[in-house]
Amino acid sequence: MAQVRRRGAVLEEAILRAAADELTESGYAGLTMDRVAQRAGTNKNAIYRRWPNRAALGVAAYKLLVQTALGPPDTGELRTDVLAVLRRMNADLATPKANVAAGLMAGAAEDPDLLAELRNTVADGASALWLTILHHAVDRGEAPPECLHPRVATVALTLLRNEFMTRGMTPVEDEVILEIVDLVYLPLIRGAGR
Repeated sequence: MAQVRRRGAVLEEAILRAAADELTESGYAGLTMDRVAQRAGTNKNAIYRRWPNRAALGVAAYKLLVQTALGPPDTGELRTDVLAVLRRMNADLATPKANVAAGLMAGAAEDPDLLAELRNTVADGASALWLTILHHAVDRGEAPPECLHPRVATVALTLLRNEFMTRGMTPVEDEVILEIVDLVYLPLIRGAGR
């Protein structure tokens, strides 16, 4: 890509988008400043002025991925919204994107501040998504306002992550997702106001 003279927020966004694309395609292991610079149509110095190292750039790009990729569905029903998100997460586990967070965790391990930022990004992105879904459900009268707590909101995600961990990071059968939603999550949400 030819270099185009950009500055400030426009250049920063181009770099982050390029880094996010590289992360998605190649994982953290394949993320290089050279490839990001080429893809963004800039030079490595422009990147290093904003992010001191590959791990910092990777975390910033991952933050962008989390914000854009996990938009909440609004199907008009809580159950179908929750199923849509869990099924999307389950399907993503079978793609190269699943290795991005693990690679970033390893890459950021030597920098406690960066590791904490990455963990917060993952947690904040998940909480925001689930709270948005529940806000829609509360507005529709499907759930009581008392369910609007991050710990309550993210229970389905926590249960799915537990399944991933105990099964060796492989996708689960749809039956497992249905059990999480119908036997645990929906009863918890609907009973939160009692």
